[in-house]
Amino acid sequence: MTAFLDELNAIIKDKKRNPTQESYTASLFSKGKDRLLKKIGEEAGEVIIASKNNDRDELKNEAADLIFHLMVVLEELDISLSDVVDVLESRNK
Repeated sequence: MTAFLDELNAIIKDKKRNPTQESYTASLFSKGKDRLLKKIGEEAGEVIIASKNNDRDELKNEAADLIFHLMVVLEELDISLSDVVDVLESRNK
């Protein structure tokens, strides 16, 4: 699991540094922080609705969208996924 998240994080970093016109991720970065944060709100709302509806498949998909967009926001703000994991680990000591 961690290896894939590291790989995905590297892809997100690359799309920020080397944007291409056909890249969804690069298009997110080009729209700016406000649009990125709006996406987080949209995806969080979809997670809530899927949870409320007890739709496991929809919830898995929406949770994946939320995590992906959160990773994009973190990259935009130069916060690494490792930094977030460090916080989680420190809370459980």
